[in-house]
Amino acid sequence: MKKYFLFDELGTNYRREFIAGLTTFLAMAYILFVNPQTLSATGMDQGAIFTATALAAALGTLVMGIVAKYPVALAPGMGLNAFFAYVVVLDMGISWETALAGVLVSGLVLVALTLTGIRELIINAIPANLKYAVGAGIGLFIAFIGLRNSNIIVPDSATTVALGNLADPKVLLAVFGLVISIILLVAGVRAGIFYGMIITSIAGMIFGLIQPPTSLGDIVSAPQSLESTFGAAITHLPNIFTLDMLIVILSFMFVDFFDTAGTLVAVASQAGIMKDGKLPRAGRALASDSSGTVIGAILGTSSTTSYVESTAGVGAGGRSGFTAVVTAAFFLLALFFSPLLGIVTSEVTAPALIIVGVLMAGQLKNIEWDKIEVAVPAFFTIIFMPLAYSIANGIAVGFIFYPIAMLVKGRAKEIHPVMWVLSIVFVLYFIFL
Repeated sequence: MKKYFLFDELGTNYRREFIAGLTTFLAMAYILFVNPQTLSATGMDQGAIFTATALAAALGTLVMGIVAKYPVALAPGMGLNAFFAYVVVLDMGISWETALAGVLVSGLVLVALTLTGIRELIINAIPANLKYAVGAGIGLFIAFIGLRNSNIIVPDSATTVALGNLADPKVLLAVFGLVISIILLVAGVRAGIFYGMIITSIAGMIFGLIQPPTSLGDIVSAPQSLESTFGAAITHLPNIFTLDMLIVILSFMFVDFFDTAGTLVAVASQAGIMKDGKLPRAGRALASDSSGTVIGAILGTSSTTSYVESTAGVGAGGRSGFTAVVTAAFFLLALFFSPLLGIVTSEVTAPALIIVGVLMAGQLKNIEWDKIEVAVPAFFTIIFMPLAYSIANGIAVGFIFYPIAMLVKGRAKEIHPVMWVLSIVFVLYFIFL
């Protein structure tokens, strides 16, 4: 096994890889509770979502570790799950079963694009500034959802939105959780988000805002049934042949596309496994990630993608795919703790959403704000996501204005043909929808 995972070449060992795998798991364990909270807004069963989340994370991470040999963990993606629930299902009125079918198709298409090399071509065609803008915009969108779900921000007839009632004990619990999580992260605690959720849940129970577990059965139980979600994506495939679903599938693909690319580069760079500025076994890594989305969709969850929290494990010494194997084992173990969903309320998960938004917004620094032809489409991409409550609309607006601004600036030769095609597609999207 040491030989297969290149331990000697990478200068690592079992102890270091185990600690790294555990560190990665703790850094991203919050998804086990945030994802069911998010997707259950569509009417899906929380228990089934928990099981699907844990299994999708375990299986996807296992494939990444064994096939690509990367210390990268996978799980249902933040942002993609919010888009699935709040935009596709609740806003567009598409059933969650059909939405899962869309996730499945997006995963299958990404697998095909990866195997044919087209995925790399498209990634290279999108300008870096717009890639950064998409990531930052999704961060703002996620943070807004967290603020709204916790009632820190509330609707207002006069100003559209306003600050919520900070005297409300549940709102105060969410604020407390946010403060604690920030303190932990600033102090360098890599699993600060997860620990913040634990501390907030305990505080909620102490002050009578959350019902505490009263028996062992409220903590540990057999894995919840997948009966309500398993295979729904397959049986509802005939429903995807609409213009709405075409846009949804393209949106799933786009976000997964670039989120994965950015994460793999970040983790590989930190782990020191980049060679001449390129990702070794890139095809295997991308195919593993796309396979995770296919597996997750069949089980019953939104798009599964590579997690940047994997850098926490790399920071703890992880260098090989065995780190991912260890992380996958912990996700399998987590299957037996679904009863804890009862104490993880929206006030507990909201800080995680907000902080993930903060981390994703860090990509703003990479945008060339001093160039107006770049700043305008980037800004529109970012601002339209939270204000229009749609990742797809943000991407569409930004991609429409990019070639226009570049053309007027006299930089038409820098516009890749793929960008012209995408711009036209999004114009048609607004006309017909």
